[in-house]
Amino acid sequence: MTPRIIAANLKVKLRSFSREKSTVFFTIAFPVILVLVFGAIFTKPEHMNFDLCVQDLDQSASSAQLVKSVAVDGVFRTISVPSDGSAVQYAKEHKLNLLLVIPHGFEEMEARRVLKRDRDASVVLTYVYDPSSTSVTTKLQFLNSIVAATNQRMSGTAPFITMLEQSILNKKYRFIEFFVPGIIAMAVMTSSLSGALTMNAELRQKGILRKLATTPITRIDWLLSNILYQLVLAFISTTSILLVSYAVFAVRLQINLWLAVYIVLAVFVFVGIGMMLTPIAKDGESAAAAANAFLFPMMFLSGTFFPVEMMPGFLQKFARILPLYYVNEGLRASMIFSNNMAAVRCAAITGGIAAVVFAAGALITRWDSVA
Repeated sequence: MTPRIIAANLKVKLRSFSREKSTVFFTIAFPVILVLVFGAIFTKPEHMNFDLCVQDLDQSASSAQLVKSVAVDGVFRTISVPSDGSAVQYAKEHKLNLLLVIPHGFEEMEARRVLKRDRDASVVLTYVYDPSSTSVTTKLQFLNSIVAATNQRMSGTAPFITMLEQSILNKKYRFIEFFVPGIIAMAVMTSSLSGALTMNAELRQKGILRKLATTPITRIDWLLSNILYQLVLAFISTTSILLVSYAVFAVRLQINLWLAVYIVLAVFVFVGIGMMLTPIAKDGESAAAAANAFLFPMMFLSGTFFPVEMMPGFLQKFARILPLYYVNEGLRASMIFSNNMAAVRCAAITGGIAAVVFAAGALITRWDSVA
């Protein structure tokens, strides 16, 4: 092992990295964009707003109060629509996915129920909806909960069953805090696997790998410089993700030694997989295809974007053999739950996988057998 040669090779790679705009984008900008997009959507679900169109056919003080109460918790922004004409036709013409209709006689029935204690007095609110809309189910859930609360207030009786929530965590975490560790793991995986595979494929295609055998650099020096290069990129990407997450969304994560441990282990795992795939990648295009064949299943089946528990049973079993699953679980255990036992277990599994695949990749990437 020659430190001078390793440092020189690392310097060359870093210069090449700064010149390759696509590599810079997918290493730094792409994961940051994902954090910004998903964070903007899911950071504060308690403050999400929906537009709710209301057709008030009663035009009374009571119906106006009902519209006001629907919007009081901030979930809905109520929009009044003309009271003349068909609500269904209006919804079709204006492409609305939900329209609430308050009928004639609402105030009269409310007075009979509240003032005269007439238990038979009732009102039917009609909602016109588009069942093909992806957000209408959530809107209806909020609307039904508001109507249920209104019914309870009018009945004047306390509910028989109430719900009390108690979290297993000491702090209340938001979606973005669960999402950021997964993005860190995904960014390290993408950079390491694609970088190692694409680089090896290009060097192999140009015949440079065979020529390296005639230079002073040894295979160990070359592998170590590649690992150091991927580690530098991984830490740059992770730092960018964390800086944006803290600055824009004020995330609350525990940054400790486990983060560095998992970054190192993930780099060894995915660089090893990249080297193992080198024999089947004859050029840059086939390298990209081979990388995507591994990246996308791991990206979507390892709990990066949504919990593994949401998937069918056979996919959950498959997810638990993917290395990215244990990187995700380990990062969340250390950065969110402060669960050192889970972090140790996931690190041990990830380390075992890293040792196997990196050793196999190093053996496969032989200079003297590359055409």
